[in-house]
Amino acid sequence: MPPVPSRVLLDRLIAGAPAGESPVTHIESLPGSPGQVAEWPDWTPPVLIARLAARGVAAPWSHQAHAAQLAHDGQSVVIATGTASGKSLAYQLPGLASILDDDRSRVLYLSPTKALAADQLGALRRLALPQLRAATFDGDTPTGERDWVRAHANWVLTNPDMLHRGILPGHPRWSSFLRRLRYVVIDECHAYRGMFGSHVAHILRRLRRICAKYGSSPTFILASATVARPEESAGRLTGLPVAAVAESGAPRAERVFALWEPPLTALRGENDAPVRRSAGSEAARVLADLVIEGSRTLAFVRSRRGAELTALGAARHLSEAGAGSLRRRVAAYRAGYLPEERRALEAALSSGELLGVAATNALELGVDIAGLDSVVLAGFPGTLSSLWQQAGRAGRAGDSALVVFIARDDPLDTYLVHHPAAIFGRPVEATVQDPSNPYVLAPQLCCAAAELPLTEDDLPLFGGEEVRTVLGDLVRRGILRHRPAGWYWTSRERPDADIRGAGGEPFAIVDEATGALLGTADASSALRTVHPGAVYLHQGRSYVVSSLDLEGHAALARAEDPDWSTSPRDITDIAIVETLRSRRVGPVGVHFGTVDVTNQIVGYQRKRLSTGQIIDETPLDLPPEELRTKSVWYTIDQQALDDAGLSFPDVPGAAHAAEHAAIWLLPLFATCDRWDIGGVSTALHPDTGAPTIFVYDGHPGGAGFCARGHDVLREWLGATRTAIHSCECSTGCPSCIQSPKCGNGNNPLDKEGAVRLLDVVLLALDRGVGPRVDGESPG
Repeated sequence: MPPVPSRVLLDRLIAGAPAGESPVTHIESLPGSPGQVAEWPDWTPPVLIARLAARGVAAPWSHQAHAAQLAHDGQSVVIATGTASGKSLAYQLPGLASILDDDRSRVLYLSPTKALAADQLGALRRLALPQLRAATFDGDTPTGERDWVRAHANWVLTNPDMLHRGILPGHPRWSSFLRRLRYVVIDECHAYRGMFGSHVAHILRRLRRICAKYGSSPTFILASATVARPEESAGRLTGLPVAAVAESGAPRAERVFALWEPPLTALRGENDAPVRRSAGSEAARVLADLVIEGSRTLAFVRSRRGAELTALGAARHLSEAGAGSLRRRVAAYRAGYLPEERRALEAALSSGELLGVAATNALELGVDIAGLDSVVLAGFPGTLSSLWQQAGRAGRAGDSALVVFIARDDPLDTYLVHHPAAIFGRPVEATVQDPSNPYVLAPQLCCAAAELPLTEDDLPLFGGEEVRTVLGDLVRRGILRHRPAGWYWTSRERPDADIRGAGGEPFAIVDEATGALLGTADASSALRTVHPGAVYLHQGRSYVVSSLDLEGHAALARAEDPDWSTSPRDITDIAIVETLRSRRVGPVGVHFGTVDVTNQIVGYQRKRLSTGQIIDETPLDLPPEELRTKSVWYTIDQQALDDAGLSFPDVPGAAHAAEHAAIWLLPLFATCDRWDIGGVSTALHPDTGAPTIFVYDGHPGGAGFCARGHDVLREWLGATRTAIHSCECSTGCPSCIQSPKCGNGNNPLDKEGAVRLLDVVLLALDRGVGPRVDGESPG
């Protein structure tokens, strides 16, 4: 059956909305384009051309040929073109050509997910090239196979975690492979941002250092979603000059892109604020309608729990619509599943057995799935890069496609659906990393020294003067030993670094009745997600956490079917440690520096699934967590606020509201997720003596997000003011100033006062640049 045209699909979705609702705020038609074919590079082996032709690839697109030629010539290159543009062929060409020319040549492929590596392995093996010996090397590789991979594989597919923990520490066993390493492929390199990206940057420098020991200097080939200045991001990641290929020669499907805002309901939320229908429940209905239309659809949601709830909701809608036979063709896909569960879901989706899938970004960076008719985005995925990456899953086979972005009830999503130019009329953000973060640099230098003693010649590879500072601290603490020849690791135990920023050993989530392992939770999020009383979802089943063992890193959960969800409540204090950058503009001070944050989960709320209404709040006795990180903050003289009609008693609500909205809007300007950052506001902070609003990185040492916020403060706060002022509510709601994370129960909040406060700040910023002072402490 031919696919339903995308505009017809959208019209049917709108017609299916409840009477009186007009959820679509904007429709953008993105035209398709024909492909631009190139000749095969003259060094391409005939057998490879023949095998690719047998797989349906008659000739490369222009960007594939250009990138492959640069890599073949020894120039490290990043291919930053859209989803489904065929980036894989751009790195396969030079890698496979080198192996076909000499099967002793080696290629190392890195991906952020096992699913993507498995998909790439399948694509390589389907070429049936006798000289190619491709194999994965990850945590799922049986012990008996690992020796064979080290000795014989000439194309090894792995991930940064295994490179960090398995390959580099055991480099003598990999010496033959590393000596002949010709290419390093880094797929989905835009995923390496923040703390994780900073760690990966040092892992790649460690790899280059070890390769140099064995006499090789591999060329790096990076594949990225469309990002601003990809050559700069790739250069920071690898530490090398990198050329960019950003103009795609692949054909692009026509797409209809709809912005969809769920309507306000009759329900009232926290502090009697109006409540919209949730993006998850709206996505479930849209997904079910598309499945009924026979449209192969992916619905991307933000969380594991959301993926489960959206799939369950879609199945329920199918039953209510008399299409219960289609329930089995809808499923959830998320990280945290066991390997065998992931593989079964991927196989069912690839074969077409599944028609509708609710997925987290585990699939955004996962398998290469073609033939999709529609994509539904239940909320902004964190960055514009991720939005276009997810939207690009639609129309991969060349047909017209539909993309529906459903806004969550928060300031950022509300801003986007009412300001389409923020999506369609602005460049994608540049990737943010901070390899100089001492919390990243110290463990990475320890790992490097354990692999091979560090010398003076190595130091420029890892950074500037901050490297010497960190090394000096490691020597003083007895972790490294300094000798004339260099710096040496002192322990018999191998060092490690938590490169995913999870903050330690994960927590096991165990079925209380059977003892079965349900899944895991990162140490950094366990207190928030699996505290006693929390609802946990796994494979469509609901569990309630009975107990949390902080020392044993385990949570016991019992199977239940509650009609409520849980959300934690916390309190946060902040102290300024050091001001690194500072300027004064009239009554406003703008600062960036180091802060100490103390956060404690103090309770949780239960909310009705059907309405979002709060049932009750339960206190918790959990330990506080300490974080030293980076923050941007600004102060406002009280006199300027008085002149704007904000007396001292009015400031807490105004500052609190401005802080909430600013946190939501920062992802528009830095490649961070809303949950990567936090904030504190106060009418009189003890370290500044003035009304102060802080926004801080939620990672030890900082992740570069708030540094970016400091650099674009005027644009950021301007968007924040617009988001608050343009919201249709009268006194504040989740679409403008309320936050689900607020430890004070979203009280006090003053919507009108936040606009006045931001007007004072923006006027001062517009009037001129004040003197800048570096290195103050504190204030």
